[in-house]
Amino acid sequence: MKVLVFHIGRDRYGLPLAGIVRVLPLLELKQLPLTPDYVAGLVDLHGVPVPVIDLSRLAGLPPAAAQFDTRIVIVDYQAPGGDTHALGLLASQVRGIADIAMEKLEDSGVTTAPFLGQVASDADGIVQLVELQHLLPPDVRALLFQGGSAA
Repeated sequence: MKVLVFHIGRDRYGLPLAGIVRVLPLLELKQLPLTPDYVAGLVDLHGVPVPVIDLSRLAGLPPAAAQFDTRIVIVDYQAPGGDTHALGLLASQVRGIADIAMEKLEDSGVTTAPFLGQVASDADGIVQLVELQHLLPPDVRALLFQGGSAA
């Protein structure tokens, strides 16, 4: 499986390419008041407002640093119930594409963050997968997506 490799804090994570629509440079975001601190704002994608989540803040760390290798990764986020929405993920230190053998993936044994999935080791250490379907709790989905359900 091919994944986009990036960092949350010091650690490496991977996002399967199958869910990625495009990767953008860091753009100016419109702030969204009264949302959780990990909602970084809205990005204008060809006239369509797309909510952006700061993965560092979602993981309980300081905000993603605005560096030359910070990107906004636009994904197809499928909410429970089948609705698909464009969602931006603020990702730091985007390193490129890696190929992870499915047979090397193992459960991490840790369930502190529901959006973090299986892990695999390579020459550079451990990479943990981000599971898009578990990224947003129901109340945040309802805030970000018009007509989104809280169930």
